[in-house]
Amino acid sequence: MDLEFIDISREEEGERLRANGTTGRRRAAGERRPRPVRQETTRGEISQRGEISRRETARREDSRQRTARQGNLRTIGYENQRERRSEGQRPSSVQTQRTRQVKSVNPIISNVEHNRVKNNNRSRDNISTRNNRNISREGGRNYNYNHSRNENAVRRPRPADPRAQQERIRRRKIRKRKAIAARLTVMLALLLVIFLACFMLYKLVADFTGGEEAQKPFNSFTPTVQRKEVIKANDTDKPAITEDFLTVNEYSRPGEKLGKVKNIFVHYTANPGTSAAQNRSYFENLGITGETSASAHFVIGYDGEIIQCIPLEEIAYAVVQRNYDSISIECCYLSEDGKFTDATYQSLLKLSAWLLKEYKLAPDDMRRHYDEGGKKCPLYYVENEEAWEKFLSDLEQYIMNNQV
Repeated sequence: MDLEFIDISREEEGERLRANGTTGRRRAAGERRPRPVRQETTRGEISQRGEISRRETARREDSRQRTARQGNLRTIGYENQRERRSEGQRPSSVQTQRTRQVKSVNPIISNVEHNRVKNNNRSRDNISTRNNRNISREGGRNYNYNHSRNENAVRRPRPADPRAQQERIRRRKIRKRKAIAARLTVMLALLLVIFLACFMLYKLVADFTGGEEAQKPFNSFTPTVQRKEVIKANDTDKPAITEDFLTVNEYSRPGEKLGKVKNIFVHYTANPGTSAAQNRSYFENLGITGETSASAHFVIGYDGEIIQCIPLEEIAYAVVQRNYDSISIECCYLSEDGKFTDATYQSLLKLSAWLLKEYKLAPDDMRRHYDEGGKKCPLYYVENEEAWEKFLSDLEQYIMNNQV
């Protein structure tokens, strides 16, 4: 807005000089310039000057405020437009809203100034719209972060960062894997606890019923004396035994610890005419040849000699299923039917009675190799069942009377 300032006192002075004829001519020598007469200013002139000063001040203030409110005018226009739509009125343009905002703040600006502000706003909006269209064609997104926060304004989501999204997916997968691993661990722990509980229950039941099963004869032998009495009356001395232990090897003497002894097994060498020393040497050579795994704790010769090959604290490779809870005795023989000599028979009674005493067992705890696995060993006692029953009866009488 262009304003023109007029100095009234200078115009009146010029008219007075022109009336006196001194305008535009040099004054004569010695002529003094007349002192201008100060004229009084009327109230109308003062009010006119004040109005002009106020207009100038308002124009500067409006320019400053308009610069500060450039980011807020668009939001104000959007809010007024939504309010009009909610009230059912016809929405007005953003430029009209801005113009109304400016007029409401500065009512003293002239219509010419309003039109100039309106034209400037329109040109600025056209440039902004053109720029936004160009950005949209290039595939970008237009965000206006200059205006103040408006809760009712439409907010567009920010573009997702591919790296951040991949990192979130990776963390989610890690959490799922950890959850699955934790569940599997808990399930395995529960299964292990259930298995241990079942095993302990089985052991308890087996131990509880083991005594009764042991009292039942494994064969048709019927003891004449109760089991407890036989065990209590057994006072057999240790017979003459030659200790000639095998060398520790993986085929005849593995050196593993023997568990609780439950039975004593009787075998025959299956090689008639061989002595106890020869059978002991055979077990020793297995550690060198490695042709098979076989051994026994004791070997009784056909002359009645007893050789101990393996300590009683270790296992022997005699009965596959029962090596860890039994003692084995090998017996030599001469006849083809496998019948033991009288000397072998007497040594077998003495050694068996002493072993039953050591492990607190009874004669019905004696077993043939045939009774565990079905192998025909010892041959004579497998083919002659009554001979085995007679051996158990003689063993019981030997323990009770210490004689046959």
